[in-house]
Amino acid sequence: MGFAFLRKIRLALEMIRFEHSVFALPFALVGALLALREGGFATQGLAGKLGWIVVAMVGARSAAMAFNRLLDADLDARNPRTRDRHLPAGLLSRGFAWGFTAASSLAFLIAAKALNSLCFKLAPLALGVVFFYSFTKRFTSFSHLVLGFALGIAPAAAWIAIRASLDPRILWLTLAVTLWTAGFDVIYACPDYEFDSRENLFSLPRSFGIAGALWISRLLHLGMIAALAILVHSFRLGMLSVAGVVVVALLLFWEQSLVKPHDLSRVNAAFFTMNGYVSVLFFLFWAVDIIFLRSGA
Repeated sequence: MGFAFLRKIRLALEMIRFEHSVFALPFALVGALLALREGGFATQGLAGKLGWIVVAMVGARSAAMAFNRLLDADLDARNPRTRDRHLPAGLLSRGFAWGFTAASSLAFLIAAKALNSLCFKLAPLALGVVFFYSFTKRFTSFSHLVLGFALGIAPAAAWIAIRASLDPRILWLTLAVTLWTAGFDVIYACPDYEFDSRENLFSLPRSFGIAGALWISRLLHLGMIAALAILVHSFRLGMLSVAGVVVVALLLFWEQSLVKPHDLSRVNAAFFTMNGYVSVLFFLFWAVDIIFLRSGA
């Protein structure tokens, strides 16, 4: 019985692509580091706070992904690209997936309460945002931006976790993550153009065609770079942070070059590999700048 349960947990983590928590977590940690910098890097209770931020991030994302898989299970079963996912393939039951969603949500709420009262008050709203995304492709082509915002609130939430208040400047990082996520989600939606049209689902590729959607994706990624540049200026960060923005820009240029309207064979490389590099390298450049160089402090 114990081994069977552990196997289900492993399958659930596969279902939600647990390893892709790396996409938003580094940006949340940068938000936390910027908040610490503003407070003079007070270290009392720091390890605990950072630990609870990680728990909150992972819990919220896990709940959102599991809920998305549940809501889309019937669609996934009809889509050749997704019919082998865990729920349509019968590897996991809906009951177990609902239990996993509830447990992940509870972990998020516990972490929010452990951080501070404002985090706990805002926690239901945050869960509402990440769950709401799963409905949006049924009625709006801008579902990509809703997904972006669901990830984009992470750095602002991390700031609140550290400071128990919100500085409007951190919203430039929220905007950057929103535009970045929306841009790569548009790319990921391109292979489903025909399926979305057949099922009457909404997406930018369906609304503007694949070529038009890819141009919109490029504009969204340009907007991300602009938001990061404003963030650097707002916090008076150093040259290493500027270098991090340049690295992100180069990676996004490379990502965009992997996908062509007539050739979507490298979508997975653009979506998974390149965006992992973007988030991790961004964090490394900015963390060194913020922690070790104490830019502008």
